Amino acid sequence: MIRISQVKMPVDHTRQELYEKAARMLRISPESIRSLTIRRQSCDARKKDQIHYVYTLDVETDREEQTVKRARSPQICLAKDTPYVFPGGGKEVLRVPPVIIGSGPAGLFCGLFLAQAGFCPVILERGDAVEQRRQKVEHFWKTGVLDTGSNVQFGEGGAGTFSDGKLNTLVKDPLGRQQQVFRILAEYGADPSILYSYKPHVGTDVLGEVVTGIRRRIEELGGTVRFGAQVTDLLVENGAAAAVEINGRERMQVQVVIPAIGHSARDTFAMLLNRGIPMEPKAFAVGLRIQHPQAMINESQYGKTFRDALGPAPYKVTARSSLGRGVYSFCMCPGGYVVNASSEPEMLAVNGMSYHDRGGRNANSALIVTVTPEDFGSGVLAGVEYQRKLERLAYRLGNGKIPIQLYGDFRENRESRQLGDVEPEFKGAWAFANLQELLPDYLSRSLLEGMEQFETKIQGFSRYDAILAGVESRTSSPVRMPRDERLESAIRGVFPCGEGAGYAGGITSAAMDGMRAAEEISRRFCTAG
Repeated sequence: MIRISQVKMPVDHTRQELYEKAARMLRISPESIRSLTIRRQSCDARKKDQIHYVYTLDVETDREEQTVKRARSPQICLAKDTPYVFPGGGKEVLRVPPVIIGSGPAGLFCGLFLAQAGFCPVILERGDAVEQRRQKVEHFWKTGVLDTGSNVQFGEGGAGTFSDGKLNTLVKDPLGRQQQVFRILAEYGADPSILYSYKPHVGTDVLGEVVTGIRRRIEELGGTVRFGAQVTDLLVENGAAAAVEINGRERMQVQVVIPAIGHSARDTFAMLLNRGIPMEPKAFAVGLRIQHPQAMINESQYGKTFRDALGPAPYKVTARSSLGRGVYSFCMCPGGYVVNASSEPEMLAVNGMSYHDRGGRNANSALIVTVTPEDFGSGVLAGVEYQRKLERLAYRLGNGKIPIQLYGDFRENRESRQLGDVEPEFKGAWAFANLQELLPDYLSRSLLEGMEQFETKIQGFSRYDAILAGVESRTSSPVRMPRDERLESAIRGVFPCGEGAGYAGGITSAAMDGMRAAEEISRRFCTAG
């Protein structure tokens, strides 16, 4: 196989033109190319009048070594795919099926790989399957009546099910786990472009079907997925996991248990801590979510010539305040909605969500500021209480509705009275408030300074009528569960993984960490059969 990098093509090119360009670079005829695979596609928009795509291509043809030598280009080399290989070879007998707590990306991918290896895992999920979960979430958005067991945070697929479904990650991946995650997502219904896009995403409407397909495959392979099954206790004997309690009444014997809980499983954090699972506080970030017209973002990112040709534009902005705090955009949703993502009574948190087509009027993203244990205290669960304090205040400010404010009014520290030209895109009821009353002064000051810096990067970013909403408090887990080189906790048989354990920051990294947990279990254990 021949790999060609830095292949530049105009925005409106055809696939045939891509074949012809590759052939010219290789000095062969297009007909000589047996296959052409897009390995990566990115968009170079640095010069707004010369925007183009940049590709990395894998080409199969005859006499590849001679073809590479003849091409004499640093952009062209021989390449070999190294397929992902799931390990095995464990000697310790696993007498009962491994139990996974949570069916988010970490839990599902851990379960899928264990099921493929013959371990017949049991996944315990406190929330509902996707279809029932969607109904309850829509009911909550329409009525404000919250189901604390099944909502935007809890249920099949985890919090990512009601998100943009972005797959970006900064995790280093020498073993090919990331591409394997993408292949599986595409196999179960995600757009195949995720295999090469520089900004892959699935969309909340598609992601629900994908996770349902993965769950059904786990069941076909002998695994079990139970919904409405909250793990309420962990029994530890002689320093090892012995059983889990389900819904306060049922006990299930365990030898291996994998807490793949999300960043919002606060009651489970407390239970695991009380049962001796080592845990430590960690930094995270909080702030507000902002909406701008998507057309404005498109023109800023792509210019007038290409603003309608490249789809809804994403952005990423970062700054540092005079207080020394990082301020940055997070979970940016082109053509998306700001959603009420609450999971506890009389508390309110927001998140961003997009459908696959990203067809909404507005772009939205979280604008967040880093907070550390110095801000919220040294107790293990002090970060959880910090989040809860902000969410209680957000609930009160909006009287149970999403509290919102125009940016210009936020800057002037006054409650908004009416909207401007930006038409809001929310899932859930909203109400005007003064968000300066929500955030500590160091967060408000940092956000204001960051906004003015962002204006120099995206014209109109600090426009008066940009819509702010709060509070964005669930950016990542406020705790980490230490584990050894085999991913095991100090309590033997416990393998924490994913976002809730503090080892992931999104769908892809959580899925990869779930795979890692499955790998370590397979290296150590074999089935009784």
